[in-house]
Formats: sequence, structure tokens, C-alpha cells
Amino acid sequence: MLVFYFFALLVACLGILSLRSGFSFASYVRRERAHSLPDFAPLASVIAPCRGLEEGLRENLAALFQQDYPAYEIIFVTDRPADPALVVIEEVIAAADRNHVAASVVIAGPASDSGQKVHNLRAAVSQMDTRSEMIVFVDTDARPNARWLTSLVAPLHDEAVGAATGYRWFVPVKGGIATHLRSVWNASIASALGARGDKNFCWGGSTAIRRSTFEKLEVAERWCGSVSDDFTMTRVLQEAGLPIHFAPACLVAAVDQCTARELFEFTNRQLKITRVYAPHLWKPLLIGSFLFCAVFFGGLGLVITRAILGLDYAVALAMLVVIYGLGAAKAYVRLRAVAIALAAYEREIGKSLPAHLLLWPASAALYLCNAVIAAFSRRIKWRGITYDLKSPTEAVIIAREK
Repeated sequence: MLVFYFFALLVACLGILSLRSGFSFASYVRRERAHSLPDFAPLASVIAPCRGLEEGLRENLAALFQQDYPAYEIIFVTDRPADPALVVIEEVIAAADRNHVAASVVIAGPASDSGQKVHNLRAAVSQMDTRSEMIVFVDTDARPNARWLTSLVAPLHDEAVGAATGYRWFVPVKGGIATHLRSVWNASIASALGARGDKNFCWGGSTAIRRSTFEKLEVAERWCGSVSDDFTMTRVLQEAGLPIHFAPACLVAAVDQCTARELFEFTNRQLKITRVYAPHLWKPLLIGSFLFCAVFFGGLGLVITRAILGLDYAVALAMLVVIYGLGAAKAYVRLRAVAIALAAYEREIGKSLPAHLLLWPASAALYLCNAVIAAFSRRIKWRGITYDLKSPTEAVIIAREK
């Protein structure tokens, strides 16, 4: 029991630190939302890589044309002319008000020396308007609000800032437990962002960078051989000593659902990529999730066993309640902060509160499963393409769905 008490106390201390970081995240979100944005809106190129159809694609693409921004272009890029997403893209372009928005489509062709998304991005960057000063990347599963582009570009008025980023928040408008668990699993990554520009990371689905910075740091060249655009860009900026600004207003809603199979495919892929591109993040995640699961779920088994045997279990149960309460408190604080940033989805986010309060231990168990799998496998499937991640600079395409 002394061994259990020791590790339970350690997990509780980690829980206190985690709750403290949750309050810091919430404070940062409120502080940033209260600031007025600088008047900085140069011509921007928004690059949206596409591959295949997905739920809500039309609405997501239409949102890109509804930005409250003076002048910008949108470059949709895919790898093949037969991509079914092109039909939707053409319809959205035809229906959009394009008074201040130019739109084009780039066919990048199949990748050979990098991941397909990275290959597409490199092709799109080469086709930008020569007058464009900002490069903005967005994923097609994200649905940005009207102030997204303005909020993402504005921090770059300070030339000392390397890039500005937002992040994805899964809004489980519909779907079962797998959809809610994905939202809870993803939430802990979102709240890792904050005031520390040297600790933030670029999320490829919502990132802006000055064109001059992008070219000076040779990001396109550094992408060669990579399957992860965001981890690679983050590393390049960190090596250059340039901070990454997190813009809470650029948290974007991902409104779709997933099956249990899709949940495991998504979470395993994220941790395998992390294992290859950021092992310094993967190792503590593996250790931390193992420690939590051993104490929490092992403690539950211990309490049940001692209760059946008629032995005292009050102290052990109390420690588990404290550990659970700390995690639930952080989930609540984080969710309320995100509801401020995603005001348009405040009601839907509020409805997901029970899932965030109840499923966070299951999320930790899923992280452990993902981290262990990532230790033994580097093969991922992403948008119908199977890769073998040899190293951060070498990704081999194993198979490609038509």
C-alpha cells in the first residue's frame, strides 16, 4: 500500500500542475481575446490542401470566402485531376462572392520524395501571387470564423514573431462515444498552447507566416522527405530562435463524427508522427500516461479487491477521488475557455461537458495505447496513402488508394 500511496501522491502532484496549466491556458485565452488587433492586413495567400471528400467539406470551404479581410487569394491544391473534392471546390468558387478574393486550383501530381500533403504545399507555394506577403495554411476539415484570417495574420505585424497559429477543436455535434472521446483526447493538445512562444508549435491546419521568413528559412526545402509539415516548420522556427504566437481566436471548429476505427487510426497516426518528429514529446507522454493508468486503474482494482476482502480502502479511494477531481477540474476550466474562443459553438461545446468530465481517464488510457503502438510501428495511413516513416527526413509511400 505504501508503494501505491507514493505513486498516487506523485500523480496527484502532477494533476495539480496540470490544473495550474489549465488555469494559465484559460487566462491567456481571455487576455488575448480582450486585446484589440493591430491594423495589419497585407495581401495574403491562403493555401488549402485537399484530398477526397469529407463531412462538411462544402461548408468548410465556403467559410474561407467569408473572411473579414481586405484582400487575399485562396489556392486549393490536390494531387490528381480526378479528385472528387474538385467538384465541390469548383461549385464553392462559382457560388462565392469574389470581389476581394481570387481563387485558383493547383494540381500537384503524386508525391515521390515527401508526404503528399507536403508535396502539395510546396507546389501551391510556387504558384502564389508575387505580391503576396503572407502565407497562410488551412486544413479542409476546419471551419474558420469570419475573423480567422485577420486574427491569424495580425500578430505578424511584429517581425520578431516567426509564425502565428491556431488549433483544431473537435465539436461533437453528432456521433457516439468515439466522436466524444476524440474531442477529449484532442483537447489536451490544444491546452498545451499558450503564452510561451518558444514552447508553442505550428498546427498545419491554421498557421500564418511571413513570406520573407518562409523563404529566408528555406521551409519548402526543409520539407523535402517529410510527411509532417507542421512539426518540420516548428523545428525550423525553433532553430532560428523565432517564437510562435498562439492566437486563441484562431481555434477552429472541426464539425464531424468518427467511428471507433477512425478514432484509433487518427490517434495512432498522431502519436506515430510525434514519435518520429518529436521524440522529446513522445517519451514523457508514454511515461506520464503509463504512470497515471497504473495508479488510477490499478488503484480502482485495489480498492475493489480490498472492499471484497473486508479490508480498509478509504485512504486509497480518497486519493483516487482527488486525482479524478483534479483532471475533471482542468477539463472544465479548459472547456469554458474554449467556449469563449469558439463563441459560435458555445451551446454545442457546453453539451460536450459531461463527456470531458467523464472520459478524460479513458483518454489517458488511449494515449498510453497510442504511445506504445508508436514505439513499435512507424507505418501510417493518411488520406488514403500509406507511409513508412523512416526518419524525420525520409517518408516512403507504401500504397496509394485511387
